[in-house]
Amino acid sequence: MCRLLALTSDDYMSPRLALNGLAAMREGYDGSGVGLLLRDLGGPFEKIKGVPILSGIFTSSGLKRLDRFMMDKGFTTKYKVTFHLPKTPPRGVPKRDIYLVRAYDWPDEWEDFSESDIKAQLMMTRLQLKQMGDENRDMFVFSFWPDTVLIKEIGDPVEVARYLGLENNGLKARIIMAQGRQNTNHHIDLYACHPFFLQGFSTMTNGENTAFLPNRDFLMSRGFPGYDGYMSDSEVFTHILHYTMSKLKLGLEAFKHVITPLADDSLQAHDNAALLRQLKYGCRNLIIDGPNCIIGCLPDNTLLMVQDRKKLRPGVVGGNGSTVALASEFCGLDAAIPSRDRGRDFQPMHLDTVVIRQSDLTVDVYQQTDPLPLIPT
Repeated sequence: MCRLLALTSDDYMSPRLALNGLAAMREGYDGSGVGLLLRDLGGPFEKIKGVPILSGIFTSSGLKRLDRFMMDKGFTTKYKVTFHLPKTPPRGVPKRDIYLVRAYDWPDEWEDFSESDIKAQLMMTRLQLKQMGDENRDMFVFSFWPDTVLIKEIGDPVEVARYLGLENNGLKARIIMAQGRQNTNHHIDLYACHPFFLQGFSTMTNGENTAFLPNRDFLMSRGFPGYDGYMSDSEVFTHILHYTMSKLKLGLEAFKHVITPLADDSLQAHDNAALLRQLKYGCRNLIIDGPNCIIGCLPDNTLLMVQDRKKLRPGVVGGNGSTVALASEFCGLDAAIPSRDRGRDFQPMHLDTVVIRQSDLTVDVYQQTDPLPLIPT
């Protein structure tokens, strides 16, 4: 199993807050990797939120190839985070040449691009760089998106954070997602580390997905270049969320109806029975088979938590008015937000979608038996 913790706050937070929560849940993962997503950035990025940020790991030769590629595309460096690394990495952490977090000015020719064109071009740029890196294993590119930093590495989360000096390089954010990884593959691949990211959508998962193959094959048959990768069976959840909202144009409340549709008798009694029946059978290859607890983030920085039908992976939500955490275990929630009204903590069940909108930080719960608020026309 893995352990998950996500935070949303009125104030900018240090990654240390999320890592403290992961450390409290240390018995639930083996320290084989960590993923850290930061959105709505503060510190040096607070005043440049509109420009794309590239996150990844590079060899020295890979960085030279990156620089040539980005220059040819018209990108120029606007700001970069400098990681001052000790000579010797912690035990289990590979020695790397360069950890890169770099913001770029837009190419001049992109000025007249529509929002959809920009999203597509950013995605294709990331995919091109990933393909280049796969050829020589000299680049690992995790994200290329405005107001977003995504760090992944092999090793214990706390030791990796200390090694990278995350407390000292000014990285802060109002949205943080962190995963402590339990390796379930024969070898450890950085691209298998959560969270996963696609055009502003991100998810991380505790569990396994035995329906991975039909999920993956359905997504790859859609002809969308971003439905790619799949070094982890959990990456499909990010892509299904993206497909539900960006391609089907449905609201977040429909996500659960795609991955864990209601039984036919419950569906028949639903206010939106006709739509949900069409969704259930038209997207039947996107139905998951857990156990899974999924935590996600939308492009507008809304956080969510859902469970599969089996409800065999823990999840809890709690907050104190200015900060809300979604965690795998109560001990992680306690470490991240010790001062809160524990009587208001909530553990979602298999019909629930927990939603925390950044605008007011209230914890809303939608059930699959509720009418859908958004019906496509």
